[in-house]
Amino acid sequence: MNEFIIIGITGIVFLGILAQWLGWRFRIPGILLLSLAGLVAGPVTGFLAPEMIFGRSLFPLIALSVAIILFEGGLSLRLKDLKEIKHSVINLVTIGILVTWFTSALGARLILDLDFRLSVLFGAVLVVTGPTVIIPLLNHLRLVSRIGAVARWEGIVNDPIGALISVLVFEILVGGGIGLIPQIAIPGILITLFLGTGLAFAASYLIILSIRKYWIPDHLQNPMILMLVISVFTISNYFQSESGLLAVTAMGIILANQRSISIRHIAEFKENLRVLLISGLFIILIARLRLSDLEQISYSFITFLIFLIILSRPLAVYLSTVRLSFSWKERLFLSFMAPRGVVAASVASIFSIELVRHGYPEAELLVSYTFAVILGTVTVYGLAAPILARSLGLSQSNPQGILIIGAHNWARQLAKCLQTEGFKILLVDTNYANIARAGLMGLKTYYGNILSENIFDKLDLTGIGRLISVTPNEEVNNLAALHFQEFFGRAEVYQLPASGKRTDGEPAEAMHLRGRTLFGKGCGYQFIENHISKGALIKTTEITKSFDFSAYKKHYASLAVPLCLVIPGNEIEMFTTDSQPVPLPGSLLIGLVFEEKESI
Repeated sequence: MNEFIIIGITGIVFLGILAQWLGWRFRIPGILLLSLAGLVAGPVTGFLAPEMIFGRSLFPLIALSVAIILFEGGLSLRLKDLKEIKHSVINLVTIGILVTWFTSALGARLILDLDFRLSVLFGAVLVVTGPTVIIPLLNHLRLVSRIGAVARWEGIVNDPIGALISVLVFEILVGGGIGLIPQIAIPGILITLFLGTGLAFAASYLIILSIRKYWIPDHLQNPMILMLVISVFTISNYFQSESGLLAVTAMGIILANQRSISIRHIAEFKENLRVLLISGLFIILIARLRLSDLEQISYSFITFLIFLIILSRPLAVYLSTVRLSFSWKERLFLSFMAPRGVVAASVASIFSIELVRHGYPEAELLVSYTFAVILGTVTVYGLAAPILARSLGLSQSNPQGILIIGAHNWARQLAKCLQTEGFKILLVDTNYANIARAGLMGLKTYYGNILSENIFDKLDLTGIGRLISVTPNEEVNNLAALHFQEFFGRAEVYQLPASGKRTDGEPAEAMHLRGRTLFGKGCGYQFIENHISKGALIKTTEITKSFDFSAYKKHYASLAVPLCLVIPGNEIEMFTTDSQPVPLPGSLLIGLVFEEKESI
């Protein structure tokens, strides 16, 4: 039995992370692959049986995992983003929720022929979109418009709101009817608001005070915060069902927007944990399906799904943004961003069991219908959203622009070569003379310190997908690389080689404190600067069949240092110590050469 449980848990982790990696590798939304893996591992092959693996602890584990995911989602929400989008977010989590609730309930009653009371509950369950699906999809899309912030805020905030509505409707159904609204709904909402936000502020204050006063050692900060998140969720839920979701979301938002302590290490830990939890949760919940559940997908259900996608969501978006300055492109995209996720599935599963006990035999259909909606919306939105975002010019899934730290002479030459080929380039420097000269060359610049805490708020990184730090100061290069690893990913953060070595011949800096090493060993700032002062220049050369890389090196025999390669398809590959691209015909090679010393 123990071996069965271990194999099951291992299979969940393996399939979840493999699906995420395949999604990244082939630029496919990971949620689609997670759903497919869950279907194959669960109802199709029977390899996974979550109820047998986790037993009665399944739903409590799901609830705690969702709490952590919502807390991490709250950490990604910045109140400054609301300056431009606050009215749209407020409308979407009020008007939008009500419209979605009403239309979903109406569709369930007329199309699926559900009992009126169950239709109202089912509509409330479908209000929840949720960060378990929205956040991975938005990370995959890399939207260049404000619409990404709107979708993120809506997806995270409406999760606790939708769950609360579902619970209140459930309690009214079980309790005896609409007449109980004053006794159940109003007190329930007030208790949730005061209890959830109160616990959130108290826990956040405790975290801030403990870190500022150094009461918690660095290695215990993340475990301590995780403990508090789980405790706040549990305590809040104990006194008011589903209020814990609001509490942990508010807790994340409070910590993200305070200025007393740095939460970067906290956010990074929680983000890694979120990836693991979302991967596991989707595999588990989809694997719970039975083949008989899939048989519920009839023509009437397909009609209902089309109704949700074509009518319900667009109507909610239109009525929420009708008087706001949204372009038709933004409205259209937002209308195709409402996949349902883990919270809807877990809430429906719990409700169905209780409702059957209270004399609603038709409630068994709620689980099948909810999972079918999840699969349907994840598939449709997961496939359509990337295509639609690119078609509307709202997304760049593989941005090729470069953020260059340092605007000295040869950095400007390199930037000009890249900009001439159509790439977005942004130069950052604290030397105003360098910035002024770059501006005269028509280069986009930012005068300021790249290491400032709010630098991400000041830079327009739309269309930029990598950083190269080429200042003469190695400490600045190291810190800039560390600062931007979370934003661009370790694979797309580059810096010049270190000049110093320890007595044992190893690099002076630890590898995890650096970006990828540019150009080649010994090709540091001073090496390039010395050759530039002697007349070398950075030049773009087209590689052809008759003038291949060998001919290039022969042509520039005195000096030929490849810096980067522009390959067909308008992508950039950097030359590094761990990667030396092979220039093929049709590519453009940007390198450091002595043009006046050509050998023919």
